Amino acid sequence: MKGPAIFLAQFVGDEAPFDNLSNITKWAGDLGYVGVQIPTWEASLIDLTLAAESKDYCDEIKGICAENGVDITELSTHLQGQLVAVHPAYDEQFDAFAPQEVHGNASARQAWAVEQMHLAARASANFGLNAHATFSGALLWHTMYPWPQRPEGLVETGFRELADRWVPILNAFDQAGVDVCYEIHPGEDLHDGVTFERFLDATGNHLRCRILYDPSHFLLQQLDYVQFIDFYHEHIKMFHVKDAEFNPDGRSGVYGGYQGWVERAGRFRSLGDGQIDFKAIFSQFARYGFVGWAVLEWECCLKHPEDGAREGVEFISSHMIRTTDKAFDDFAGGQADEASNRRILGIDT
Repeated sequence: MKGPAIFLAQFVGDEAPFDNLSNITKWAGDLGYVGVQIPTWEASLIDLTLAAESKDYCDEIKGICAENGVDITELSTHLQGQLVAVHPAYDEQFDAFAPQEVHGNASARQAWAVEQMHLAARASANFGLNAHATFSGALLWHTMYPWPQRPEGLVETGFRELADRWVPILNAFDQAGVDVCYEIHPGEDLHDGVTFERFLDATGNHLRCRILYDPSHFLLQQLDYVQFIDFYHEHIKMFHVKDAEFNPDGRSGVYGGYQGWVERAGRFRSLGDGQIDFKAIFSQFARYGFVGWAVLEWECCLKHPEDGAREGVEFISSHMIRTTDKAFDDFAGGQADEASNRRILGIDT
């Protein structure tokens, strides 16, 4: 595992040090981060079209990061990926994720999003990256709760259509040698293990269909986020380190009652302020030999983001496990061979 790293999306702004790539990577490096995950929709950080066309430009961007002591961990297209599949009920809200010229035109917006994904594949290759972060989008989310009853075949049709939209994109990433890591997230059709399995099956078990693991979204669903790693460790290629808490009462539970983040039973918190058992998670990743980055995604309904970022460096560093190459009781072991093993077992005596 590599890290600590930080996702820059929640920190980009108009004022220094968050206003351009040089300033924000120096800020991150000075805090102690050694990697940054770059949101590709932020023009102040990256020109995605140019990155897809020019390796020289990508080398320049990498050089700016290196001067400030950080590597680029991955690129992100969370907003663009969301727009690959949008149910009409969400058209107006998701228009905000796209340029003004495609607002009110769902087909043009989707075409723009698909092109963005193809650019991201080529840009990731030009940066020498092997994984990419995104959302799946959703056609079925409005049917998440089974009332009214879902017609027979509706789910299968939805995942078949979602896969049809994504397979050409997955193929482009395959040509680039880059995994597509879908953040398993409420609001996406890929929001838990079962839905990931449905999508993976619909893509024909596409080699590049992978998982971005973020335990905060699983705690808020009351899903066993530690066992999730047992089930899907072979598919997990990215890790967002984000904390959360779930405190239901007699008034509000998982669905939240349309309340704001502070009032909800389920809330995102800064690292160490929530209920996630990160010792168990990092132990699981050590057990299965996870080799990706540990990336802070700061989202907290209470704490200031700069405080969360500062505290996140030590939190992640203290949880990362350098795996051992020897057993703790090797000192007590003796020489072993087949003959001695047979004697110990009482065989051939």
